[in-house]
Amino acid sequence: MSSTAFLFSGQGSQKPGMGVDFIEASENAKKIFDTASDILGFDLAEKCRTADETELAQTVISQPAIMAVSLAAYETVKEKGISACALAGHSLGEYAMMTAAGMIDVPDAFRIIKARAAAMQKCAENSDGAMYAVRSSDTAMIEKICSETEGYVVPVNYNSDSQTVIAGESSAAEKAAAKITELGIRCVKLKVSAAFHSKLMQQAADDFYDSIKDFGFRVPQIPVYSNISGKLLEFPDDIPARLAKHIVSPVMFTSQLHAMQESGIDTFIELGPGKVLTGLVKKTLTDVTAMNIENSTTLENALEAGVK
Repeated sequence: MSSTAFLFSGQGSQKPGMGVDFIEASENAKKIFDTASDILGFDLAEKCRTADETELAQTVISQPAIMAVSLAAYETVKEKGISACALAGHSLGEYAMMTAAGMIDVPDAFRIIKARAAAMQKCAENSDGAMYAVRSSDTAMIEKICSETEGYVVPVNYNSDSQTVIAGESSAAEKAAAKITELGIRCVKLKVSAAFHSKLMQQAADDFYDSIKDFGFRVPQIPVYSNISGKLLEFPDDIPARLAKHIVSPVMFTSQLHAMQESGIDTFIELGPGKVLTGLVKKTLTDVTAMNIENSTTLENALEAGVK
């Protein structure tokens, strides 16, 4: 019998039109967007319907929009009888994960993500950072080149056994990427405005903590896996402090995937726009099933595949 985990999409997965199918198909999904709009002060569903890529890429829009689509997908799959025994998210996806696990309710989730997006956008506007995806399994080599490069650049996202993301000061990140490229390894500059998950985001982490330190978090009703440790999240924990640390800490997604497989999980379903995490699962694990659910078509494909 298969054992299923839900994965929640991260920042950068946004695209025009996302989530519209869920809003039209599920009243519970529509309520997610209505709640978000009330808290954000703008019509989030309308942004998803009509905004272009440039507008959607703004952190204050993309973060709540991706989370709303992920939670709308979660509500929709629950209505179809699909459930999971574990949850994980990539960076931003941890907030949808916590909501799905019952650690926070939907209104508080959007209040928290509103504060996070504002803090991160402000920090990005006042810093000069860049990120590059490195297509290599040699993490030791990547770490060595970063440490030897003048300026500040570090590995920040351990995404799969064949991809690591580096981030830092723009000049240092560019130099490190150039050194890696000289070895015949492909590096792709990411379309982001800051060095996320690095110390260059410390001001965002500090501002964010001040905004959420008084929020209460409950014990998860479904086991959740942490980006920071790459392992099952132990509870109780100082969740506000952990979430602030998360902004400046590497994402240990590869470790999370291996830990979940070792616990017996063999089916991974990505909830939210795009299929980036689905691709990372396929690049990292063998003998597992991975698929994404982002609209009515992909939901139907999952149901036809017998996912429960």
